[in-house]
Amino acid sequence: MARGQVVTERAKTKAADAPPTGLEAVYLTHRDRLLRFLRARGAGARAEDLVQELWVRIASNPAGPIFDPLSYLYRAANNLMLNDYRTDARNIAREAAWGEAHLVGVASAAEAGLAAKEEIARARSRLAACGTRVQEIFFLFRVEGLSQRIIAERYHLSLSAVEKDIQRAYRAIAALKEEDNG
Repeated sequence: MARGQVVTERAKTKAADAPPTGLEAVYLTHRDRLLRFLRARGAGARAEDLVQELWVRIASNPAGPIFDPLSYLYRAANNLMLNDYRTDARNIAREAAWGEAHLVGVASAAEAGLAAKEEIARARSRLAACGTRVQEIFFLFRVEGLSQRIIAERYHLSLSAVEKDIQRAYRAIAALKEEDNG
């Protein structure tokens, strides 16, 4: 059972238990007119929900004496409809703004990722051109963080030879950066 139906059932029960008075009596008498009023103003399928919300409001917050209760109900129904439209407009604008910001962020992140992959591939190519040993020593030193002495022991090389291989790798990458910048 929908929320509006529950409220309607309660309203009917309440109305059956005690005779409605004041604003509630005017609402119950003119409920169909209020519904037609909202539909004529463009509420469409929401008219029923708005009329129910109007009932909840007047039933939960008893108002003081009202000079013209029917005009009060029409005005309240119209205000509920306007608030509903404004809420929808804000939600649509917020969703559109979020979508634009999110899609731009995804596109720029994807582009940045693609550019980074291309740069890594070019750097690997340059290091490969220096030779397998230079490439392996460079990765052991820069990526795995091994010291030059441990690398020298692993490859049975002098410390100076390891330093020269690392320098060759750095020069190859520096040359690549210079090509990119100018």
